[in-house]
Amino acid sequence: MAKASRNFVCQSCGAAYPRWSGRCEACGEWNTIVEEAGATGGIGAGPAKAGGRSKGRRIELVEMSGETADPPRHITGMAEFDRVTGGGLVPGSAVLIGGDPGIGKSTLLLQAMAALAARPGEASGGAVVYISGEEAIAQVRMRARRLGLGEAPVQLGAETNLKDILGTLESGTPPRAVVIDSIQTMWTEALDSAPGTVTQVRASAQELVRFAKRHGTAVILVGHVTKEGQIAGPRVVEHMVDAVIYFEGERGHQFRILRAVKNRFGPANEIGVFEMGEKGLAEVPNPSALFLGERDGETSGSAVFAGIEGTRPVLVEIQALVAKSALGTPRRAVVGWDGGRLSMVLAVLEARCGLTLAGQDVYLNVAGGLRINEPAADLAVAAALISSVTGQPLPSDCVIFGEISLSGAVRPVSQMEARLKEAEKLGFSKAILPAMAARSRPSGGLAFTEISDLQGLIAHLATRS
Repeated sequence: MAKASRNFVCQSCGAAYPRWSGRCEACGEWNTIVEEAGATGGIGAGPAKAGGRSKGRRIELVEMSGETADPPRHITGMAEFDRVTGGGLVPGSAVLIGGDPGIGKSTLLLQAMAALAARPGEASGGAVVYISGEEAIAQVRMRARRLGLGEAPVQLGAETNLKDILGTLESGTPPRAVVIDSIQTMWTEALDSAPGTVTQVRASAQELVRFAKRHGTAVILVGHVTKEGQIAGPRVVEHMVDAVIYFEGERGHQFRILRAVKNRFGPANEIGVFEMGEKGLAEVPNPSALFLGERDGETSGSAVFAGIEGTRPVLVEIQALVAKSALGTPRRAVVGWDGGRLSMVLAVLEARCGLTLAGQDVYLNVAGGLRINEPAADLAVAAALISSVTGQPLPSDCVIFGEISLSGAVRPVSQMEARLKEAEKLGFSKAILPAMAARSRPSGGLAFTEISDLQGLIAHLATRS
């Protein structure tokens, strides 16, 4: 038996130290270093043989040029869920899903597992298992009945001891898919630390990933998030798993966004859109129409941005409000976009275009609860700000996209053809886009306005007044 040792581990980033200190040198957090007990070999290190070092067994090496078939998929039948995972769950893969408390992670996975278990023609194999470490079986059944899934052929379990869970899963035919809700509640007897600590989360995730690879089971781990929105626990867990997915949404909106930030078997940054209702989460096959459904085209400060989320073009409304500030330091409030990016656009408008915004409060909102991460939204944000300052509404049938440089020039963005096709499909007839972008524009009924810099945008909008 390995001799027990005591380490001091940062509960924020997982860095280990031989002695306690008030501040973690790795992440800079204060008072996060806690003393934990563990084995010298660690989880999965294997027993050391007497006499020191031993020769390991020889592994098989193969040529890279060999042929390998595409991995099979467990298709759940929920199109938005399957889209984000890259076409379905890959056997032997490990997926980490995180999200705010109450956002609907358990509801989403219960619906997905029920759809997978009931899917006709699914390849023969084991059962679909849902292990809850936070709720009793009766509570999970109550939720399933409320969602209309009371008769779904999903096997339920309520346990936090990892040894008992793995022993049960390995006792019969390996299941096709297993949900662990959540990884922060799991604990292993090999470590003395409490559940939820960095050591326990890392060790439990490692054992579950090893189980997935050894038995060909798709394992889905539910993770809690910190107040900054990152998955709680050591960062190494995100490196262990094959896919990292975030379930996002604003509490005041019924829309939920499933976003992949890492996927070894599909595109990253892919999104799936759901709408929360009385019967759980409903898929939204056309999110552009949903985000624009309640738009008022006669209001100043509103612009339609043609964005790309993963492989999907999405049209969203960007709303801006510029008002005189009564404070010494004007407010800058942003919802759904990067606040630093807004500050840059405001600085360029003031320095390159002479638009005075220093004494104005600026509020920016992406309607529908969607969060935009790409710089292609710069031009739409600038157009909404100019519209709010001048009081002149933008055309209701016009989409805008383009990246703004610090010189005030408008630069082309990627996948312009897909953006324009989505706009035309939804009935838009005009587009404001970078000047060079028109070279690759598709043939269609859209009227294009080429903008080379922000001064050209202001001049174009002024001609409409």
